[in-house]
Amino acid sequence: MSPTWYVTFEVQRRGILPRQRSPRETKTFETEHEAKLFARARRDEGLAVFAGTINPYRPKRLIPSSGINEWLADEQDSAADASDAD
Repeated sequence: MSPTWYVTFEVQRRGILPRQRSPRETKTFETEHEAKLFARARRDEGLAVFAGTINPYRPKRLIPSSGINEWLADEQDSAADASDAD
């Protein structure tokens, strides 16, 4: 299975680097659940995070940093609904 989600987050600067580096890093994931777990961990570290789907995956999704908390809450709500059904 190929990755369909990505999470981009700011990189904490450490020490003196010999060359300019991008202040962001991106990781890819096969499922939205995996992406949310990773995004939640980076957000909990206090980093700016945004996510989305990788082209040509449809429907296209882009979650800006201002919408990350809502996107992550969707997962918690669906998990709570599933445990209530048991």
